Amino acid sequence: MILDILEFPDPRLRTVAKPVETVTDDILKLVDDMFETLYDAPGIGLAATQVNVHKQVIVIDLSEDRSEQLVLINPEVEVLAGDYQEMQEGCLSVPGFYEEVTRIDHVRLKALGLDGVPYEREVTGLLAVCIQHEMDHLKGKLFVDYLSPLKRTRIRKKLEKQHKIRA
Repeated sequence: MILDILEFPDPRLRTVAKPVETVTDDILKLVDDMFETLYDAPGIGLAATQVNVHKQVIVIDLSEDRSEQLVLINPEVEVLAGDYQEMQEGCLSVPGFYEEVTRIDHVRLKALGLDGVPYEREVTGLLAVCIQHEMDHLKGKLFVDYLSPLKRTRIRKKLEKQHKIRA
């Protein structure tokens, strides 16, 4: 089922997600729906917060052919020796806007998989950036928070205007 994606400045995007206690059938259904929503959008990453479910669940797929699904439940990252990298980021919750954001490009990811078993993985480059971007959503933070107040206000006003036009 395709879920509705909340758009900035919706205040629900600022909700801090709660850890998943147990990987249940409801969580598995949420993950399936999130992948369907991600592919429909289309995007490369989606946090549960963006679909108004305030649990620590992220789905990511950087592949062109939808073959590299990555599920992160209760994710944590540890910064490893790496460089800060400026990369243009966009967001399904901030449609149509792309801005430069600086993030570390080498992290150790710890999360639960769909089977509820913890796993660890070293991650670099675009995937490391994507994970950090999606984890920000779980903390109620958006990539526009890294921008100047002027840019953030400009984006908010444009999106508010679009929401009024659609309403």
